[in-house]
Amino acid sequence: MQILQAARRLLLGLALGCSSVIALAQMPTVFHLGIAPHTSARVILEMYQPLRLQLEKALGIPVEVVTAPDFTEFAKRMLHQDYDIAITTGHQARLAQTDGEYQPLLTYSADFRAVALVVGGSPLKNAQDLIGKQVVGLSTTSLVTLWGQHWMKQSHNHDSLRYVSASDSVARLVLSGEAAAGFMSLANYQSLNRELQAQMRFLVVSEPMAGRVYMLNKRQAGHRDTIDAALTAFATSAEGKSYFEKYKLEGYRKLRPKELELMEPYAKEVRASLQ
Repeated sequence: MQILQAARRLLLGLALGCSSVIALAQMPTVFHLGIAPHTSARVILEMYQPLRLQLEKALGIPVEVVTAPDFTEFAKRMLHQDYDIAITTGHQARLAQTDGEYQPLLTYSADFRAVALVVGGSPLKNAQDLIGKQVVGLSTTSLVTLWGQHWMKQSHNHDSLRYVSASDSVARLVLSGEAAAGFMSLANYQSLNRELQAQMRFLVVSEPMAGRVYMLNKRQAGHRDTIDAALTAFATSAEGKSYFEKYKLEGYRKLRPKELELMEPYAKEVRASLQ
């Protein structure tokens, strides 16, 4: 009987040991925090440095902030499972959920809106006034670009856009006169130098949409409690509060019921462009 009990304890110990090995194997040697390219890589690295440090402390492994050349490439890498957490706008977050099995964590409290910008003294008043003129946006799968194209088409303006890599490039092209108008997020507009902001005005502002959403890779599901706790700690820290204030984000909140589902029409367009 004692031999049988000892054998059972040995088997149980082996099973627990294997489980521990598997759990350890699931945690990567480097945790990749993927940020959609809503602005330049330099600004993204600076912007997410406080969050990177918080996650690194909580997880006990190096955390790297990574991005992609444009939104289309970001979507490809996201669906290729390159990111442990992907932070991207609602339409790509929906795609990550349905096509990549990522889990939604949270989003920002501030409303996410798209805006069309023109120079302050521009006589342009609507989408029809833009017919035949140069309009710029981010890549073809950027939410603000997709929204902007829908807005133009509703006014029977079917002109194509010029695509650039970052929102600060959009502002530069509008102010230089190389573009009559440009699309970017309200948050990115608010992050521009105040002197630049003062030289532009809104042609149109969108209704609120699902903004930047934190999506957790399915392979990190076992570490969700640790990651949730790290994000909560960041939100209440001095560094986190400074981050929210600087970028006009107000804090974190949970997603509302069906919030990502409402982004499916835009997600469908991204999905089609990747095929």
